[in-house]
Amino acid sequence: MPVVEGPQRLGGWTRFVTARPRLALLAALVLTALAVFAGSGVGDRMASGGWEDPAAESTWTTRALEREFPSSQPNVLLLIDSGAASVDDPAVAAEAARLTDRLAAEEGVTGVGSYWQTSAPALRARDGHEALVAAHITGEEKAAGETLDRIAPLFEGEHGPVEVSVGGPIAVRHEMQSIIQQDLLRAELFALPVTLALLVMVFGSAVAALLPLAVGIVAILGTNAVLRGMTELTDVSVFAQNLTTALGLGLAVDYALFIVRRFREEMAAGADPRSAVGTTLRTAGRTVLFSALTVGVSLSAMLVFPQYFLRSFAYAGIAVVLLAAGAALILLPAALMLLGPRVNALDLRRASVRRGGVGAAQRVTAGQGWARLADLVMRRAPVVAVATTAVLILLGLPFLGVKFGTADDRQLPESSTSRMVQDHIREEFPGSPGGGLTLLARGPATPAQYTALRERIAATEGVARVDGPVTVGESAAYGVVPEGEAVGSGAQRLVHDLRALDAPVETSVTGTAAVLVDSKGAIADRLPWAVGIIVVVTLLLVFLLTGSVLIPVQAIVLNTLSLTAMFGAVVWVFQAGHLSGPLSFTSTGDIETTLPVLMFCVAFGLSMDYGVFLLSRIKEEHDRTDDHEGSIAFGLRHTGGLISAAAVILAVVMVAIGTSRVTNTKMLGLGIALAVLMDAMVVRSLLVPSVMKVMGRATWWAPAPLRALHRRFGLDEGPATAPPAHTASVPGQGADGRGGLRDARVRRGPEHLDRRR
Repeated sequence: MPVVEGPQRLGGWTRFVTARPRLALLAALVLTALAVFAGSGVGDRMASGGWEDPAAESTWTTRALEREFPSSQPNVLLLIDSGAASVDDPAVAAEAARLTDRLAAEEGVTGVGSYWQTSAPALRARDGHEALVAAHITGEEKAAGETLDRIAPLFEGEHGPVEVSVGGPIAVRHEMQSIIQQDLLRAELFALPVTLALLVMVFGSAVAALLPLAVGIVAILGTNAVLRGMTELTDVSVFAQNLTTALGLGLAVDYALFIVRRFREEMAAGADPRSAVGTTLRTAGRTVLFSALTVGVSLSAMLVFPQYFLRSFAYAGIAVVLLAAGAALILLPAALMLLGPRVNALDLRRASVRRGGVGAAQRVTAGQGWARLADLVMRRAPVVAVATTAVLILLGLPFLGVKFGTADDRQLPESSTSRMVQDHIREEFPGSPGGGLTLLARGPATPAQYTALRERIAATEGVARVDGPVTVGESAAYGVVPEGEAVGSGAQRLVHDLRALDAPVETSVTGTAAVLVDSKGAIADRLPWAVGIIVVVTLLLVFLLTGSVLIPVQAIVLNTLSLTAMFGAVVWVFQAGHLSGPLSFTSTGDIETTLPVLMFCVAFGLSMDYGVFLLSRIKEEHDRTDDHEGSIAFGLRHTGGLISAAAVILAVVMVAIGTSRVTNTKMLGLGIALAVLMDAMVVRSLLVPSVMKVMGRATWWAPAPLRALHRRFGLDEGPATAPPAHTASVPGQGADGRGGLRDARVRRGPEHLDRRR
């Protein structure tokens, strides 16, 4: 006989969030308004670099060269185009000399040199119609960008017989920052209305659809305020704003979908709003909390890396996860308390649902579809598990050929000014100006010793040319041009060889290839720590959720498998250059070193997000019925549509981010969109239920000491409110919060769990 439980005692958290819902919403409105004010202009205070290790040899060598040999570290270039005339024409030379002197007189500019001063072949184009003026803008990235903004309009354009374009690393980074902000605004304008439309399709009710969007907006605005504060303390990458928008909307939709759906389900069972909120927080709320912790841990692992590019994503990710979860667990219950049954207001399909017509039929069919899928998967579990795993591994095989590189101007669209300048230099000038290595020798040495060191450098395998030395006091700088590509494998070997040279004084090496070598070394050194943090904390959290030893291990393995398609696609598309035409990017033949780490942490966290949703519902049903296969089918039936809808919405947001004109942002958005869809549509729908079926009841095994630990410290939901025993269906609303049948399984009391344990 079914056990019908009485009203549940309201917990302290429920009383806290529902005691004064109007006051809570008013406070949220005030805090959001303050966040808008505090976060204004955050993009202008962000930086566009951060790929280098600040403690690496290449970094401090670059800083020393900037102080002692500013002309050896040019970061701004004037491309002088003489048209049909030669750059050696007297009129052209006179105008170029005037521009050089004018640039040298600008405040904040040092180390100015030009082809007309030095006659260096590397500063003159092969066709003789273009030449360079090189200079170094002093100061950190933000100050240097402000200087560039001031001087660039003074030099760009026609000047007598020449045409001037401004380029160089500072110009590339500055233009990249501007493009990212423009693209982010466009992505938000696209993602917000599309997300709202999809939510209306999921909920039917316009009121219910607005709730996740409101949670997302609160999370995004709050995170912008946090990032604005972080810029006062440390460098923050402008790329982090993209993650703020994507995760803010994506996680808000995930959490709010789960909570609103459970609330509507409890209301459909006849609960009053306060009891429905209590049950929702005790069940879906606990799941949201666990999900936020797992996502936050995955993102916080990036704090172990020294590059502020990665650390910035940790700052943004942790903030947006906490704010999204906080809004979902505090503001959303308060709103649901005030709305009550009105959460279903403005139902665009109300008429069909009331009549039990098309709308209700579609929802029932959807639930039955997931039930049939679960039955099919478990009847062919070994075949499904092996086949799905094989396909995922096959999709990931291209990643075995990954090549790591550094981000350069080719991330920008071909139409950007600084990109066009760098393209001209790369294609028309000999010796890759700005792409070579610099060896700094420091200490007392004689001219003969400097000459002998130059000969050793020139004799090193892979050296095409050596310039210098240029000496200042007891320091000397040598320009080294590597053979082949500036950041190719040969240039990276050359970095190691130059650092191993036997020299009479202390030497150090910097340059593009040296930065890459040091960045790869820093990531390799700290990657085990990051992975260890993710694995250990994930194992602990999933154990506390399920009480099983095997489910946490299964979760980590299957989540990692879900990322294989993303990594394979990144190499196949962005490294090999497939689809570069339709996607409008230029392949450099490698992947920026930090991006796979970033994509792993973000995608793994989102994968755990969906995994927690599914496992929590399976665990809830298993505790009620002690039916292993039935609980798997129940979990897939009741979360399959929810997870799929959340994944599609998050994928839409990530694709909007992926429309960026900057290649790294495009790769991040499209790659994570693919990972999210593969995880929801393949791993959660096929691999997880088939593997759990194959493992059988051993899925829930744990040794006696750990079972005792879980009973003491695990977070159990406790018994949920059951529907009336005679209720097989609730007209107009079901387990999905709309139309359809509501499960009327027998709910067992806590004494059943005690006996089973």
